Amino acid sequence: MRMTAVIMAGGKGERFWPKSRTACPKQFLSLTTDGETMIQKTVRRLTPLVKPEDIFIVTNTAYLSHVSEQLPEIPAENVIAEPCPRNTAPCIGMAAGIIRKKYDDAVMLVLPSDHLIHAEDMYRDTLRKAALAAEQGMNLVTLGITPTYPETGYGYIKYVSGSGRNGVYQVERFVEKPDVETARDYLRSGCYLWNSGMFIWKASSILANIAQFMPELSDGLVPIVEAYGTPHFGEVLEQQFSTLPSESIDYGIMEKAEHIFTIPGSFGWDDVGSWLALERINHTDHEGNMISGDVVSIDTKNCTISGGTRLIAALGVEDIVIVDTQDALLVCDKNSTQDIKKILAELRSKERTELL
Repeated sequence: MRMTAVIMAGGKGERFWPKSRTACPKQFLSLTTDGETMIQKTVRRLTPLVKPEDIFIVTNTAYLSHVSEQLPEIPAENVIAEPCPRNTAPCIGMAAGIIRKKYDDAVMLVLPSDHLIHAEDMYRDTLRKAALAAEQGMNLVTLGITPTYPETGYGYIKYVSGSGRNGVYQVERFVEKPDVETARDYLRSGCYLWNSGMFIWKASSILANIAQFMPELSDGLVPIVEAYGTPHFGEVLEQQFSTLPSESIDYGIMEKAEHIFTIPGSFGWDDVGSWLALERINHTDHEGNMISGDVVSIDTKNCTISGGTRLIAALGVEDIVIVDTQDALLVCDKNSTQDIKKILAELRSKERTELL
């Protein structure tokens, strides 16, 4: 069966403000020292598995130029621009309908555009295993990440211990982000995984589940999919997409469907969810600092400092994040990096939209 990939690239990356902006969010930035952007990394590590002509990018209309500039190998008709954000279920359902129309049926690898994978060969092997499982019946497969510490920022997947065949396990349930004590319990139990947001299934399988559990979405997708490949596609998409129910694929389908399976992954995954990720994915100095740009640091420990064109001088500070851009400077305690959206809310309330 043909293997395709759908890369979701419509997010705003707000927790990486001030470098990630509405006009150029995180997935189109380079956050590592090799110069590749996050979405370029996502596509490159897939190409041994999936041909560029079988990779689909679902993004926002504002980001079409970024996609075409950074991914010229992806055919223009495979870049689908959402006119407004409607969460992951409409995004995935639309892509599944288009793939079903174009190929009759195919396995879909549904992947975020802004994750980092260290062990890429192991990652591809895991995707191959997932694709084989997804070809069987109506199976919906998700990649879980074997937890290494009690993380409270991720949702978790509980799988049925002892149910595994060839490393594929039946999912018992999905659980929301836990508190620290609950996360410790999950870690000790050995049967919980971090929910990576990566899914593998046949287009026909996910469309059948959408029809069963989200009939309003299923009906709303019909005119969009019918218009794909015609001169009227852009117009129909503009008219119809905003009417679709805004729902996540996790809540709309994965928490309700049968035949849900997971594969535990240990391939060096990082969702690069906040500025703290930079010290995990880049080199730190002997004082635990991750420093890039024009920076002088004295008596500075465990800091993340990302400079722009100006000199940053850090003296006697510890456990903070400093990010400098042309028009904004962020100084943040490391414990507050998950709350950067509060800054954006304040900027919106003051109508400082030029900084968003």
